Amino acid sequence: MGRARAFHSSHRATPLVTAVALLGLVAACGSGADAGGAVRPPAGTSSGTATADTGSPASEPGTTEPGSTGPGTADTGSPVTQSAAAAPRCHTSELRAKIGRPSPGAGQRNFPIVLTNTTDRTCTVRGYPGAAFVDASGEQLGPDPKRSPDTPTSVSLAPGRSAWAGLSFASPEISGARTAEPDALLVTPPDERNPLEVAWTHGEVPVAGNESSVRLTVFQPGTGG
Repeated sequence: MGRARAFHSSHRATPLVTAVALLGLVAACGSGADAGGAVRPPAGTSSGTATADTGSPASEPGTTEPGSTGPGTADTGSPVTQSAAAAPRCHTSELRAKIGRPSPGAGQRNFPIVLTNTTDRTCTVRGYPGAAFVDASGEQLGPDPKRSPDTPTSVSLAPGRSAWAGLSFASPEISGARTAEPDALLVTPPDERNPLEVAWTHGEVPVAGNESSVRLTVFQPGTGG
């Protein structure tokens, strides 16, 4: 199985990406879902999304807050000092991103994208993250991820608390997809435009061909593992 390209540069893409930051990354929004099929997230079931940057509390017509977060890895010990409806949305500069512990599945690779509130105020995330694999030069690898058909609800993050969204794809060894090895994953919080760069250390990802789709779930409380 060949790679589309192999990237071994030790240099990180410091200009966070030229046009790529606006490809899959601006896709971080709080409404709508890709009906392209369900996704098996790293753990639990999903809930959580984003709102437009109006400076007002996170809300969306036709939704009820706070919705059920379902079972799984909810951060049950996290104190909520403001309700999800009252807290403003979390901005990129207020968050830290990481890739959590992988959760293997039958022919699947599943990873939690974890956002942590680094401020001293409560804020909310609501919806899907933007996500794009990039090489050392900042060029996007593969198409934009697809979204699972989840129901978004607001996730309230007290200081130091986290929310996670699932990222998954079929194992290339099984699917036969064409692959490349990314240098980083760019993660854009819901309704934000500036991404957070996370080093990718989990090997090759599918970028083209059979079963090459990468899928995302909405945010829910906890760290996903």
